[in-house]
Amino acid sequence: MENLLKLHEAIAIILLSKDDRTASLEEISREIADRNLYRKKSGEFAPPEQIRIRTHPNTKSGKQYSHLFKFIEPDKVMLT
Repeated sequence: MENLLKLHEAIAIILLSKDDRTASLEEISREIADRNLYRKKSGEFAPPEQIRIRTHPNTKSGKQYSHLFKFIEPDKVMLT
């Protein structure tokens, strides 16, 4: 099955549904799975650690999406 969304798009959709546009890594991961928004090539859902890598500003991937996400230590992400 091919994804219709990229992971950063799925994260943004989850955060847009939150009143304060903020959620924990675990909550984002769980809701992406519940809504079937994104799967890894292996078919598994994105675990919280993959969400961290995609949103944390100290990672290569996170820097690429720093205009979308603010990482709040230790485990929350906010849509900017």
